[in-house]
Amino acid sequence: MRTLVIGDIHGGLRALHQIMERAKVTKKDKLIFLGDYVDGWSQSPQVLDYLIELNSTNDCIFIRGNHDELLLHWLKDSKDNLLWYNHGGEATVLAYEKVSTENKQLHVEFLQSLQDYHLDDKQRLFIHAGFTNMNGVNYEYFPKLFYWDRTLWETALALDTSINPNDVSYPKRLTLYNEIYIGHTPVTRINKTIPIKKGCIWNVDTGAAFKGPLTIMDIDTKEFWQSEPLHQLYFDEKGRN
Repeated sequence: MRTLVIGDIHGGLRALHQIMERAKVTKKDKLIFLGDYVDGWSQSPQVLDYLIELNSTNDCIFIRGNHDELLLHWLKDSKDNLLWYNHGGEATVLAYEKVSTENKQLHVEFLQSLQDYHLDDKQRLFIHAGFTNMNGVNYEYFPKLFYWDRTLWETALALDTSINPNDVSYPKRLTLYNEIYIGHTPVTRINKTIPIKKGCIWNVDTGAAFKGPLTIMDIDTKEFWQSEPLHQLYFDEKGRN
């Protein structure tokens, strides 16, 4: 049995189909999705339909992303904001014009069921964005940071690799878990399109919301499979570009 981790999808169902096929995913595989299933490309409702169906056949863990939370507020409480609208929300709002009230309710239930993080028995943490408490996720005062924080990845990016992890000046947050898997901040910002490891952190957001591919990775072997860049799969759309 493999454990496979999947980066930010952002409404790109075609890319999700590609990586599932390219990784030859079977019902024996455990799937951990890092969040941000929606906002960007035009198939956010269909992505959620696919994930709900997948959950009935596979062992899946679904982490909450900030975009998933924004969609939940819009569906449940009609909370809209221009910032969300301009960062992928517009495509989602348009896509939901064709979704039934009944189906919207299923999506609300799915979005409410998302987990803030997952910690496995090998001290590997799966989380959308990060955490800020120096003692780890169990001590975080502000749970929204699980899907909004960028300081964890920024800390890892700025890490002086000559410092020993036992050194007092080594960032404590990077010593708490054997591995941390995140999305949220695309590695395309550092001109990469493959999963990047910094310290103990693996960033699997390879820029699918923009002009990068979607990625699925085997966490034990570190082998990964990718879709075509999403702007090529949705050539008549802008995504979040």
